[in-house]
Amino acid sequence: VGASAMGGDILKSYLYRESSVPISVIRDYDLPAFIDKNTLLFISSYSGNTEEAFSVWQQAKNRGLRPVVLSSGGRLEELARADDATFILLPKGLPPRFALGYLSMVPLCILSRLGIIEDQAAHIKAAHEVLEALAKDCLHPRIAVRDNVAKYVAQKLFNKLTFIYTSSIHFDVVGMRLRAQLAENPKAIASNHVFPEMNHNEIAAWQNPRKLLKDCVLVFLRDKDINPRIVKRIELTKDLLSREGLRVVEIWSRGEEILSKIFSLIYIGDFISYYLALLYGVDPTPVERISYIKEELNKYKD
Repeated sequence: VGASAMGGDILKSYLYRESSVPISVIRDYDLPAFIDKNTLLFISSYSGNTEEAFSVWQQAKNRGLRPVVLSSGGRLEELARADDATFILLPKGLPPRFALGYLSMVPLCILSRLGIIEDQAAHIKAAHEVLEALAKDCLHPRIAVRDNVAKYVAQKLFNKLTFIYTSSIHFDVVGMRLRAQLAENPKAIASNHVFPEMNHNEIAAWQNPRKLLKDCVLVFLRDKDINPRIVKRIELTKDLLSREGLRVVEIWSRGEEILSKIFSLIYIGDFISYYLALLYGVDPTPVERISYIKEELNKYKD
């Protein structure tokens, strides 16, 4: 759940056209019926103390599975080591959302080592180079708003309701990540949806309540190589809503490979959430309400 599940979301989106086996992400307490001894199961909890992960761990044991466990320690590490399960210790001391690279790249490399997908070294290297260039050229705090895409967008989102749209293949995870980062860093509510599904329902909703529409900003996270029919849908949607006076902001991916493109949009989005937190005067690190829910739940053990 939370940031610990986002690594799985990245794999699912990135490997959409490559993986010969389906990839599912479980954000709950219960394993679905299709998971059996032939399933490669990752249990990911950065803290190692997530109760949903404990529940899945126990159910996996009951079904005779040997999951791969990722955490930075906690009770989950104790359970995995006691059962001699495959355990991968992640670097400690980070808020889970800061550990997205570890939570996604580690299982990606495992899939490669197992021969389920091709070797990923070149793709990871290319993504790293794209992110380094982004940080240097257009995201660094010393770069002014005019040349800093994240600062520019953050200013557009300040004191507005944010609606994020992406294509469903490869980039659905980017919209999810930006929504989550806006929630946890500037503590700002946002929504995300995908094309083409958005054109079959949500497009009709951009009429009411009219008095709130002036306070909304639509963020389109885009890539030049998506399905041409999706490109046409995005352009039609943008033109339609812009004519009705709605504000539309577009952010384009960087790089030439899918992994680079996904992480470039994630990286830009992360900086947007950071700069928006500064505009709101909010400390982006603490997440008191998440901690409160966990603490209260600990008082009511079944």
